[in-house]
Amino acid sequence: MSKVLDALSDLARSHPQAELLIAERALTAAAAKDAVARMTDALVRQGAKRVAAALDNGVPAVVLDLACRAAGIPLLPLPGFFTASQRGHALQDAGIDTVVSGEGEHDLGLGLKLHRLPQRHVSLHEGTAVITYTSGSTGAPKGVCLAGDHLDRVASSLVMALGAAAPRRHLALLPLGVLLEAVAGVSAGLLAGAQILLPSLSDIGWRGAAAIDGLALARCIDRHAPESLILVPQMLRAWLDALDAGASLPRSLRFCAVGGARVGSALLARAAARGIPLFEGYGLSECASVLSLNVPGASRSGSVGRGLAHTRLVVENDEIVALGPQFLGYVGSPASNTQRYATGDLGRIDSDGFVHLAGRRGHRFITAFGRNVSPEWIESELAAHPLIAQAFVDGEARAANVAVIVPRAGIGERSVDQAVASVNEGLPDYARAHCWLLADEAFGVGNGEATANGRLRRGVILGRYRQRIDQLSPATQETA
Repeated sequence: MSKVLDALSDLARSHPQAELLIAERALTAAAAKDAVARMTDALVRQGAKRVAAALDNGVPAVVLDLACRAAGIPLLPLPGFFTASQRGHALQDAGIDTVVSGEGEHDLGLGLKLHRLPQRHVSLHEGTAVITYTSGSTGAPKGVCLAGDHLDRVASSLVMALGAAAPRRHLALLPLGVLLEAVAGVSAGLLAGAQILLPSLSDIGWRGAAAIDGLALARCIDRHAPESLILVPQMLRAWLDALDAGASLPRSLRFCAVGGARVGSALLARAAARGIPLFEGYGLSECASVLSLNVPGASRSGSVGRGLAHTRLVVENDEIVALGPQFLGYVGSPASNTQRYATGDLGRIDSDGFVHLAGRRGHRFITAFGRNVSPEWIESELAAHPLIAQAFVDGEARAANVAVIVPRAGIGERSVDQAVASVNEGLPDYARAHCWLLADEAFGVGNGEATANGRLRRGVILGRYRQRIDQLSPATQETA
């Protein structure tokens, strides 16, 4: 049985009329327990074996998540930032037979409908409760299979680490399909007996997959007066900009977490100057979200906090390694039977356990919205266009990815702009070249910007163009 479901049952028994899930209307603890039971029965009656959810933030999405856990049905939350082809890949790759959304042939209650897909046999790792497809470092991202007890252990560790600062009123600002919000926000909140505030994504200020309206975000936070919330860096910047423009900051806030990508010291300083109780953390999908977190009474500037109780973090060859429960394996790949995961993140750990990150092995970058992207993917798409000879892309901690373009001989800026726009049409929002600049010259051996076999020397190129890239898209990793 899930710890979160146990917590819901306990709360329904001890405080049945306590308002628990709050959106357009409030659902009490007793009503939430009943709604989960009815949804569980409906899924079982319909013969659902593997469910994908394509839902806005709200009470129905949380009830469906809990119902799938109760029924032992693997759940795939479909990220709203995926393209149609990526969504189709995830559905086929995971062998999904049931899609739950606002449309379908069968009514599940709470405004949810069920649509059946042709059954396709795909083996999943035994014990899979959630399949999460990360933002996708390539066009066809891998599905991470996570066990229910692993997810519960992470949520429990978060509540334990927060102690007296554990939330009593949590505002879900990230899409619920994002593991960070689902685990650290909703599950940890329910374990702590907190009210979960669930406004729609449009009310929060999300405008598509990679844009946030800072004023709408600030109004949402002020209106709901939460004690806790979770942000990615670009949301933090948009919120701070709105506060600078005169938006109100509620006095109710006790704990604001920021994660998903690295945050610069200047951005953290701006939040501190505003009196925002902001704490940085770190995690990975393969580790069921959060691994370390700064908390009240145990916080260190420049770190991402101490490791949580369910894991042990060590450094091997300058790389952070997580020891303890791991994901079950990727969909379609052999099971992960080890208690060890090499994160790919470089860093160090202080003698008293505070973790400091120092970049990543390989070339993957993480945008200011927390999307993991392989620049080679975008670069190869750009360079495949007949008008573009070479391309370099940087999006590390940026709200907009910037491309440095080497056009084919005789091609002007207007044609390059059209070429970039054409390539972008085939890419998801988070992996597009949102803005671009012309290279001074081709990337080559002579200027040290490419190897003899044509591989880009990324550090050299970034060093040359960083100032112009920053002018187009400032990074949230500001320096003080």
